[in-house]
Amino acid sequence: MHIQDWLESVPAVSVYLLVGVVIGLESLGIPLPGEIVLVSSALLASQQGHIDPLILGTCATVGAVVGDSIGYAIGRRGGKPLLDWLGGKFPRHFGPSHVATAERSFQRWGMWAVFFGRFIALLRIFAGPLSGVLKMPYWKFLTANVLGGVVWAGGTTAVIYYVGIVAEAWLKRFSWLGLVAAVLIGLASMVLVKRRAAKVAAEAVEEHRSEPAAARRDEHAPAAEGEPRLSERDGTPSTPVGD
Repeated sequence: MHIQDWLESVPAVSVYLLVGVVIGLESLGIPLPGEIVLVSSALLASQQGHIDPLILGTCATVGAVVGDSIGYAIGRRGGKPLLDWLGGKFPRHFGPSHVATAERSFQRWGMWAVFFGRFIALLRIFAGPLSGVLKMPYWKFLTANVLGGVVWAGGTTAVIYYVGIVAEAWLKRFSWLGLVAAVLIGLASMVLVKRRAAKVAAEAVEEHRSEPAAARRDEHAPAAEGEPRLSERDGTPSTPVGD
């Protein structure tokens, strides 16, 4: 069977279910390629008339919102031990550097980290569980979750769908040139994104390591004349060595 015939024989319902389930599981906190599945399905919809892009985008949005909400509930119940457990199971995605980066983003942006996290692979996995762990009010989480899900899932589906339609006509005239250019652009973008993510993760780890050291320096720093030492401020008398 020719691949075109096989693609045309794929039931639309199975594509909708695949997109909804994969994105839902990724949003729940399981490292899965949700964005790749969504982009591939949107491209398939642009070439196969039996797949409705509106239904596809709706399934992706529902999967994102429901998965994030379940992840929030699990994170709120499991707390910090849940992140430690996930770090042991998925060290490449839930390692200390990734957790530190995600926590810093949430502390800086609050509920908007959930919204913008939809567009960042690392935060997309963390958004639900980490919001629950940090006890973010559910109404704030749900607002950002729904807005982010609609914009990310619906927007990605629409953009890729129409790009696929335009690209099909364009590639008919410049098939090999277009293919090579698309591959090169895709590879360059992937390398840049990975380098940026690695830099952010490294900065988060360094900041995380420097905080305890700074605290220890402050604790042991000599007090100014007339100022009680740190232990004396806490109510514990301190006697210098040799007194």
